[in-house]
Amino acid sequence: MTASAGRLREVNLELGKPTVNAAIKRLTFELHHSRSLGCAALKIIHGYGSSGTGGRIRVEARSYLARLKGRGEIRDVIYGEDFSIFNPAVLEAFRRCDGLRKDPDRERHNNGITIILL
Repeated sequence: MTASAGRLREVNLELGKPTVNAAIKRLTFELHHSRSLGCAALKIIHGYGSSGTGGRIRVEARSYLARLKGRGEIRDVIYGEDFSIFNPAVLEAFRRCDGLRKDPDRERHNNGITIILL
């Protein structure tokens, strides 16, 4: 498999309205599962707390992913609001995972998603 042919998976962490702890456990599972499937990237939907009281899954997931990136366990993290062709990290992500080029959230500045490069 070439780098640009890498698969993209999408997982909705909000599904079923889990607790933050349950959502992070699922994220951990999905990261490992995506790697085992040979995916180059994982797109997670975590919501953004539109009610004014939510967003805890987003905050905790992004914090967790930053720690994984710092330890070298994932290549990169791209927040939905930064998912634009004007971001050099996104252009690099396109080289690794061609499916990201066609993603409907590109250029939408959607802070309810995060892209993880594995």
